[in-house]
Amino acid sequence: MSIQSEKIERRLRRHSRVRSIVSGTATRPRLAVFRANQNIYAQLIDDASGKTLASASTLKVETKGTKSEKATLVGQEIAKKALELNVKEVVFDRGGFQYHGRVKALAEAARTAGLTF
Repeated sequence: MSIQSEKIERRLRRHSRVRSIVSGTATRPRLAVFRANQNIYAQLIDDASGKTLASASTLKVETKGTKSEKATLVGQEIAKKALELNVKEVVFDRGGFQYHGRVKALAEAARTAGLTF
């Protein structure tokens, strides 16, 4: 087994541990974050009904800059969409990733834009 697949396996194990505890509802959805090599994705998910309420990603946000700057824009975008849906509180699901770098930038941008978690 390669080092890369072990790293992915450890992240998925952390993610499943967190997901056994964290769950979103219609009034307080789960803000799920996925970080790929070049892009970052955020979704507001209602786990009770199994529906995605809103999503944002660097694929939809056209801008130049570092990956962290793009993550900040995604955080602002997802917060704007959440406030349009009258959602002010969310449960943050970092997806097994460290709360550092791009994940942290997205979360802090969402907080400054009006979300609480």
